[in-house]
Amino acid sequence: MTQVPARLEDARAAIADLVERYTANRGQYQTTAFTEENCRAAFITPLFEALGWDVTNRAGYAEQYKDVVHEEGIKVGDYTKAPDYTFRVAGVRKFFVEAKKPFVDLKNDPAPAYQLRRYAWSAKLPLSILTDFEEIAVYDTRIRPKEGDKPSVGRILYITFDELLPRLEELWAVFSKEAVLKGSFDRYAEDTRGKRGTSEVDTEFLREIEGWRDELARNIAIRNIDLSVDDLNFAVQTTIDRIIFLRIAEGRGAEQYGSLLALVNGADIYKRLVTLYRKADARYNSGLFDFKSDRLTTDLAIDDKVLKPILQNLYYPQSPYEFSVLPAEILGNVYEQFLGKVIRLTKGHRAVVEEKPEVKKAGGVYYTPAYIVDYIVQHTVGELCEGKSPKQMEKLRILDPACGSGSFLLKAYQEPLDRHLAWYCDHQPEKHRKEVFPGPGGDWRLTTAEKRRIVLNNIYGVDIDRQAVEVTKLSLLLKVLEGENDETLKQHSLFGERALPSLEANIKCGNSLIAPQDLGDLAPDQDELRRINPFSWKTEFPSVFKEGGFDAVIGNPPYIRIQTLQEWAPQEVALYKGLYRSAASGNYDMYVVFVEKGLSLMNEEGRLGLILPHKFFNAKYGEGLRRLIAEERRLSGIVHFGDQQVFEKATTYTCLLFLEGRARKNAAEVAMVPSLSEWRAGALPAACVTTVPQGQLGNESWAFVAGAGAALLEKLRAIPTKLEDLTDRIFQGLKTSADKIYIVDELARSQKCVRVYSRQTEKEHLLEAELLHPLVKGGDSRPYLLTTTARRILFPYAANTDGAVQLLSAAELRSRYPMTWQYLSENKAYLESREDGRMAGPGWYAFGRTQALEVIGLPKIFTPDIASRASFSLDATGHIFFTGGAAGGYGVLVSEGQDRRVVLGLLNSRVLEWYIRQTAAPMRGGYFSFEARFIRQLPLPLKDSSRAKILELIAGRVDAVQDLKRNSAKAKTPQEQVQLQRQIESNEDAINSLVYELYGLTKEEVAIVEAATSS
Repeated sequence: MTQVPARLEDARAAIADLVERYTANRGQYQTTAFTEENCRAAFITPLFEALGWDVTNRAGYAEQYKDVVHEEGIKVGDYTKAPDYTFRVAGVRKFFVEAKKPFVDLKNDPAPAYQLRRYAWSAKLPLSILTDFEEIAVYDTRIRPKEGDKPSVGRILYITFDELLPRLEELWAVFSKEAVLKGSFDRYAEDTRGKRGTSEVDTEFLREIEGWRDELARNIAIRNIDLSVDDLNFAVQTTIDRIIFLRIAEGRGAEQYGSLLALVNGADIYKRLVTLYRKADARYNSGLFDFKSDRLTTDLAIDDKVLKPILQNLYYPQSPYEFSVLPAEILGNVYEQFLGKVIRLTKGHRAVVEEKPEVKKAGGVYYTPAYIVDYIVQHTVGELCEGKSPKQMEKLRILDPACGSGSFLLKAYQEPLDRHLAWYCDHQPEKHRKEVFPGPGGDWRLTTAEKRRIVLNNIYGVDIDRQAVEVTKLSLLLKVLEGENDETLKQHSLFGERALPSLEANIKCGNSLIAPQDLGDLAPDQDELRRINPFSWKTEFPSVFKEGGFDAVIGNPPYIRIQTLQEWAPQEVALYKGLYRSAASGNYDMYVVFVEKGLSLMNEEGRLGLILPHKFFNAKYGEGLRRLIAEERRLSGIVHFGDQQVFEKATTYTCLLFLEGRARKNAAEVAMVPSLSEWRAGALPAACVTTVPQGQLGNESWAFVAGAGAALLEKLRAIPTKLEDLTDRIFQGLKTSADKIYIVDELARSQKCVRVYSRQTEKEHLLEAELLHPLVKGGDSRPYLLTTTARRILFPYAANTDGAVQLLSAAELRSRYPMTWQYLSENKAYLESREDGRMAGPGWYAFGRTQALEVIGLPKIFTPDIASRASFSLDATGHIFFTGGAAGGYGVLVSEGQDRRVVLGLLNSRVLEWYIRQTAAPMRGGYFSFEARFIRQLPLPLKDSSRAKILELIAGRVDAVQDLKRNSAKAKTPQEQVQLQRQIESNEDAINSLVYELYGLTKEEVAIVEAATSS
């Protein structure tokens, strides 16, 4: 067997032979007698074999694993619709190659370029190639193709046959199999992303069907005045779904090409469209055309002027879409966005399309990237299918409890399809003719009956959105229809069968989290009951739960903060708190409830795989879920993406969570992903993976470290004394809802008065100095040094004789502080309107009571709420005030008997900064949270009397650093500043060395800390 070249040198030798032969006989090849088929066999196939691709499947791989698929030609009109070559990796399309005969002028003829670009753009491929060997043209196929485009539009590389050898490295670096496997193709595609005119197929198709929805909704609402808003949404969605299904069926050869287009020639388009629907019902039995349950849409009135342009724009040349290659997964992406809006009826029965409230609150809809879906499915469904026969896979039950448009279920369905086909091919396929048949190229393919059986046996989904449920069904039906044509579908009619399954028993609409019996004494009205839509799992899927539950639970549950849900579903929120341990806290996100529900739906052998925010690792609201997973020992694995963004244009930090149906004895595997692109390419270093014993998990914050740092983290965690053991309190700063009122700009200051500017009255005011304090924001704190700006915080409180802080009464304020009283009185109306504002007396606004009121005026260590490095500073007098929240910070009251200087030195040390980086919540831009829940657990070994000398040395160095920093702030010349900075760094290095000794770190452990904190 001839070997496929794997090196550039081998490719150069093979291509040199091709170029020499082509040059010698060029005149012959450029005649019409030399056909496209001749060119493919003689030159194009050998060219790509030289680039390392097994174009003719010499390895004998099964259909789904072949390097290159030669698309079956589908005759549509006078031309064949299918790209000549589809190049793949692990069954995933990477690029198309469209072949022509050398007689065609590829550089100047627009038709071949338009054809290729329609194929690749519709398949959402970034790059593809047009070639006749004479010419090789590479196109950026993310640019929407338009009729009349010049052949140069989107063309990013052009090589003639005589340039092949000198420019071979360009081609090899992107399109060789080696380059694709190493990620070079993807990087090149990203680097050459079209700067102008790029509009990928899902974006354009979304715009297209959103336009249909607008036109259909307005017309149907006007022409069908008796429709309710639910009826209108159903009618519009169903009409769009049916048109898309039939047009894709035409594109794949399952329906006669042009059937929909023919309807525009004549009146009463919709009535004749319904006739097509009825024929489709007889042929497919898909539920999409079920007019026994749908008693609404057959009698709709829809004007021809609305339907005509919709149908016309689905066909060449007006349409840029090539439906023969449009993947079902693209529809999932499109519909996920599409379903974020809903049609509403005005009082005049006019249709208005608007964003759903939950989508608006979330800032839009974010579609799960395909590579994430693939990974989750492979590590749940794929592992469950491994080594099983079709008979053993028969009872595999796969669920997405929030299926949306069906992206996870589509991939989950593809997995057993591939596994079944591979098994039949390996076990004498000719003996399984009910399950497989030989395709036109001799490759075995699953019969429609087998594909139908698999989807009905294996795939289940639930969503609260009725439209989403219908879209999931549509996507799955189109997946069943892939590879079918008119001839294969006719075979079913010969046996009295209909080609497609009804998915009504598999994909259902309901609230995955609330069953009818959960409503208890709650008596919602019909509208509220319809919105809650309670769903009984055991009633709806009795056969599944008779077998113990689902084998796989997968998906991307909704991320909705409970405060947002409370706005439109208060009764539902109340139910969750009583039903789920993960909802016990007053403030949580809905995804934690879905995780808990998913655990309850699995059988003992089941596997759960979800993508969700990793905030529950550290957030207080995640405590219930953390405890549940830890107590039941259900954690199988985690893929932790840190602060890298998986979802485009979103600020959600995510992970992949894998759980199991029964308690695990062994440790869980956690992968810390340093580079998303490398992880996608399968290049995660072993050092980035760690194992976590089940016994180490608990309801406290979860922190995972891979590689050499894992042992160091456990060593530090084992230190029994924590920061909270050495403090009287760790508290957040003042929390007001009116920074503009209580934070004032200082213009001038005397011993008794402060002149300030009010942004509300746009006037200057004099206020009593006793009630104003220097204000610190988070950014004012640097290691050891606390600075203040020319701003003050107005604090209308006074201390009693015992030192407690109390609110001044209105009378006291007015008599003792008349200028402040006047200021507050002038702003009374504004203050009363502020969120959370309460009037404590006539004419002035009171702060709400917080813990900070009692202690903010005491000496303390301060830390910003968010920082890129440890920035603890000291307020030795207690005169500094600060706010809470992201722009503020926390105060630490060190207990009597503890040296604040030593505590300050340890908190600013590299050791504890490294510890924070491993255990606190990471944020975009290299920032970390220094909230109380993270810093209170910092380990401080300060109760060992034998270390007194080290502690004394640390205290002295901290004094020196503080003095040097204060002097540096006053230094006036660059030379003096440089000298002082050198002394500061020297003393900080000395502190770190002493801290390393205090914690007993080895040289190797010091190196780990230094490497992570050096920047």
